[in-house]
Amino acid sequence: MKNNYLLIHGSFGNPYVNWFPCLRKEIEKKNLEVYTPDFPTGVGFQNYENWSNLLKAYLEAQILTENTIIFAHSIAPVFICKFLVEHKIKVKRLVFICGFNNYYGINKEYDTVNKSMYFDNLSDIKKYCDDIVCFYTDNDPYVKYEVEKQFADSLTENQIMISKGGHLNSESGYLEFSQLLEYL
Repeated sequence: MKNNYLLIHGSFGNPYVNWFPCLRKEIEKKNLEVYTPDFPTGVGFQNYENWSNLLKAYLEAQILTENTIIFAHSIAPVFICKFLVEHKIKVKRLVFICGFNNYYGINKEYDTVNKSMYFDNLSDIKKYCDDIVCFYTDNDPYVKYEVEKQFADSLTENQIMISKGGHLNSESGYLEFSQLLEYL
Protein backbone atom coordinates (compact mmCIF):
# COMPACT_ATOMS: atom_id res chain seq x y z
CA MET A 1 0.00 0.00 0.00
CA LYS A 2 1.25 3.51 -0.86
CA ASN A 3 2.11 6.09 1.74
CA ASN A 4 -0.33 8.88 2.38
CA TYR A 5 0.28 12.21 4.07
CA LEU A 6 -1.35 14.37 6.70
CA LEU A 7 -0.23 17.99 7.09
CA ILE A 8 -1.28 19.41 10.45
CA HIS A 9 -1.26 23.16 11.18
CA GLY A 10 -0.70 24.85 14.54
CA SER A 11 -2.62 27.20 16.81
CA PHE A 12 -4.56 29.96 15.04
CA GLY A 13 -3.32 28.44 11.76
CA ASN A 14 -4.93 26.76 8.79
CA PRO A 15 -3.84 24.53 5.89
CA TYR A 16 -3.55 27.49 3.50
CA VAL A 17 -0.65 29.32 5.16
CA ASN A 18 3.08 28.87 5.69
CA TRP A 19 4.69 26.04 3.68
CA PHE A 20 1.60 23.80 3.71
CA PRO A 21 0.30 24.70 0.20
CA CYS A 22 3.75 24.25 -1.35
CA LEU A 23 4.36 20.90 0.38
CA ARG A 24 0.88 19.71 -0.57
CA LYS A 25 1.55 20.59 -4.21
CA GLU A 26 4.86 18.67 -4.18
CA ILE A 27 3.16 15.57 -2.74
CA GLU A 28 0.33 15.80 -5.28
CA LYS A 29 2.89 16.01 -8.12
CA LYS A 30 3.97 12.51 -7.09
CA ASN A 31 0.35 11.30 -7.37
CA LEU A 32 0.23 10.56 -3.66
CA GLU A 33 -2.68 11.11 -1.30
CA VAL A 34 -2.36 14.18 0.91
CA TYR A 35 -4.81 15.56 3.45
CA THR A 36 -4.70 18.95 5.13
CA PRO A 37 -7.38 19.06 7.83
CA ASP A 38 -8.62 22.50 8.81
CA PHE A 39 -8.81 22.25 12.59
CA PRO A 40 -10.97 24.64 14.64
CA THR A 41 -8.95 27.56 15.96
CA GLY A 42 -9.47 30.38 18.40
CA VAL A 43 -10.27 30.54 22.09
CA GLY A 44 -13.30 28.39 22.80
CA PHE A 45 -12.84 26.32 19.63
CA GLN A 46 -9.28 25.06 19.61
CA ASN A 47 -8.83 22.33 22.18
CA TYR A 48 -7.75 18.71 22.28
CA GLU A 49 -11.30 17.37 22.20
CA ASN A 50 -12.34 19.32 19.08
CA TRP A 51 -9.11 18.54 17.22
CA SER A 52 -9.32 14.90 18.27
CA ASN A 53 -12.91 14.61 16.99
CA LEU A 54 -11.82 15.86 13.57
CA LEU A 55 -8.83 13.51 13.40
CA LYS A 56 -11.04 10.56 14.41
CA ALA A 57 -12.88 11.02 11.09
CA TYR A 58 -9.59 10.34 9.28
CA LEU A 59 -9.08 7.27 11.43
CA GLU A 60 -12.60 5.99 10.71
CA ALA A 61 -12.14 6.61 6.98
CA GLN A 62 -8.94 4.50 7.16
CA ILE A 63 -6.83 7.45 6.04
CA LEU A 64 -4.76 7.48 9.23
CA THR A 65 -2.90 4.14 9.00
CA GLU A 66 0.51 2.47 9.35
CA ASN A 67 1.33 3.96 5.92
CA THR A 68 0.71 7.54 6.98
CA ILE A 69 3.45 10.14 7.19
CA ILE A 70 2.50 13.17 9.27
CA PHE A 71 4.03 16.64 9.02
CA ALA A 72 3.00 18.73 12.03
CA HIS A 73 3.85 22.32 12.99
CA SER A 74 4.01 24.16 16.33
CA ILE A 75 1.36 22.81 18.77
CA ALA A 76 0.40 20.05 16.30
CA PRO A 77 3.34 17.71 17.13
CA VAL A 78 2.30 17.30 20.77
CA PHE A 79 -1.35 17.00 19.72
CA ILE A 80 -0.42 14.21 17.27
CA CYS A 81 1.65 12.40 19.92
CA LYS A 82 -1.19 12.54 22.43
CA PHE A 83 -3.76 11.37 19.86
CA LEU A 84 -1.70 8.46 18.51
CA VAL A 85 -0.75 7.22 21.99
CA GLU A 86 -4.32 7.52 23.34
CA HIS A 87 -5.73 5.63 20.34
CA LYS A 88 -2.77 3.22 20.01
CA ILE A 89 -2.23 4.07 16.33
CA LYS A 90 1.00 3.28 14.53
CA VAL A 91 2.19 5.51 11.70
CA LYS A 92 5.11 5.31 9.28
CA ARG A 93 6.86 8.63 10.00
CA LEU A 94 6.43 11.79 12.05
CA VAL A 95 8.04 15.03 10.92
CA PHE A 96 7.71 17.65 13.61
CA ILE A 97 8.44 21.33 13.03
CA CYS A 98 8.95 23.65 16.04
CA GLY A 99 7.26 21.19 18.40
CA PHE A 100 6.91 21.83 22.13
CA ASN A 101 5.10 20.56 25.19
CA ASN A 102 3.98 22.01 28.53
CA TYR A 103 5.08 25.52 27.56
CA TYR A 104 3.36 28.65 28.79
CA GLY A 105 4.25 32.25 28.21
CA ILE A 106 3.54 32.98 24.54
CA ASN A 107 0.47 35.05 25.41
CA LYS A 108 -2.89 34.51 27.09
CA GLU A 109 -4.72 33.34 23.94
CA TYR A 110 -2.03 30.86 22.87
CA ASP A 111 -1.62 29.54 26.40
CA THR A 112 -5.39 29.02 26.62
CA VAL A 113 -5.76 27.10 23.34
CA ASN A 114 -2.53 25.10 23.76
CA LYS A 115 -3.14 23.94 27.33
CA SER A 116 -5.38 20.94 26.56
CA MET A 117 -2.92 19.63 23.96
CA TYR A 118 -0.10 19.04 26.44
CA PHE A 119 0.82 15.48 27.23
CA ASP A 120 2.89 14.06 30.08
CA ASN A 121 3.87 10.72 28.49
CA LEU A 122 5.48 12.20 25.40
CA SER A 123 8.13 9.53 24.91
CA ASP A 124 5.39 6.87 24.65
CA ILE A 125 5.02 7.94 21.02
CA LYS A 126 8.12 5.86 20.24
CA LYS A 127 5.93 2.74 20.63
CA TYR A 128 3.82 3.95 17.69
CA CYS A 129 6.43 5.34 15.33
CA ASP A 130 10.06 4.33 14.72
CA ASP A 131 10.88 7.20 12.38
CA ILE A 132 10.60 10.62 14.02
CA VAL A 133 12.31 13.77 12.76
CA CYS A 134 12.31 17.11 14.61
CA PHE A 135 13.10 20.51 13.10
CA TYR A 136 13.60 23.48 15.41
CA THR A 137 15.37 26.83 15.48
CA ASP A 138 17.55 28.94 17.73
CA ASN A 139 15.44 32.11 17.47
CA ASP A 140 11.77 31.12 17.53
CA PRO A 141 9.83 34.25 18.59
CA TYR A 142 7.10 32.13 20.23
CA VAL A 143 8.81 29.16 21.85
CA LYS A 144 12.20 29.18 23.57
CA TYR A 145 15.03 27.22 21.95
CA GLU A 146 15.47 25.12 25.11
CA VAL A 147 11.81 24.07 25.01
CA GLU A 148 11.93 22.98 21.35
CA LYS A 149 15.26 21.21 21.93
CA GLN A 150 13.90 19.39 24.99
CA PHE A 151 10.87 18.27 22.95
CA ALA A 152 13.13 16.91 20.20
CA ASP A 153 15.52 15.26 22.67
CA SER A 154 12.67 13.36 24.30
CA LEU A 155 11.64 11.86 20.95
CA THR A 156 14.56 11.30 18.60
CA GLU A 157 18.21 11.73 17.74
CA ASN A 158 17.11 12.68 14.20
CA GLN A 159 17.07 16.45 14.71
CA ILE A 160 17.67 19.38 12.39
CA MET A 161 18.36 22.74 14.00
CA ILE A 162 17.86 25.62 11.58
CA SER A 163 19.80 28.70 12.59
CA LYS A 164 17.76 31.93 12.49
CA GLY A 165 14.67 30.09 11.21
CA GLY A 166 12.17 31.83 13.47
CA HIS A 167 8.99 29.77 13.86
CA LEU A 168 9.56 28.16 10.43
CA ASN A 169 6.40 29.81 9.18
CA SER A 170 5.51 32.44 6.57
CA GLU A 171 6.25 35.22 9.07
CA SER A 172 9.83 33.87 9.11
CA GLY A 173 9.95 33.60 5.31
CA TYR A 174 8.93 29.94 5.07
CA LEU A 175 6.40 29.83 2.25
CA GLU A 176 8.45 26.90 0.95
CA PHE A 177 10.39 24.41 3.06
CA SER A 178 12.37 22.25 0.64
CA GLN A 179 14.16 20.31 3.39
CA LEU A 180 10.85 18.62 4.21
CA LEU A 181 10.80 16.96 0.77
CA GLU A 182 13.58 14.62 1.93
CA TYR A 183 11.06 13.02 4.31
CA LEU A 184 8.36 12.14 1.81
